Amino acid sequence: MRFMIQFRATVTSEIGARPGPELLPVFQEMGAFHEEMARAGVLLDGAGLRPSKQGWRQRYKLDGSREVMDGPFAETKELIAGYTLIQVRSVEEARAWASRFPNPFPGQECEVEVRQLYEDADFGPGGDMALPGAST
Repeated sequence: MRFMIQFRATVTSEIGARPGPELLPVFQEMGAFHEEMARAGVLLDGAGLRPSKQGWRQRYKLDGSREVMDGPFAETKELIAGYTLIQVRSVEEARAWASRFPNPFPGQECEVEVRQLYEDADFGPGGDMALPGAST
């Protein structure tokens, strides 16, 4: 089972200023946590994301056309500032790792969201997304 632990952006992360020495302890704590997950064999990937002003969104319209919107985007609390991708044996194990996830923005309110990824088996016979009567 794969899970993405994603942490939400803050006003500070969306400014895009280079982190100063005051954030060194945060990077060290996050690095140590990622190293622990790697040693345990559950870490697949993890990274911080640049601010939304350096990104874009692509909207698919009903008529089939696409619209590209350059950042920045308004609702900071809805933006993702970074993620960690893990592979574990159970939801309980994912919860245990996520419960120890360091606060990426000490001194600020921050939200971490955990979402399970779909697997190929979810789309096959008997899976969550299998079509009735479908077979492989």
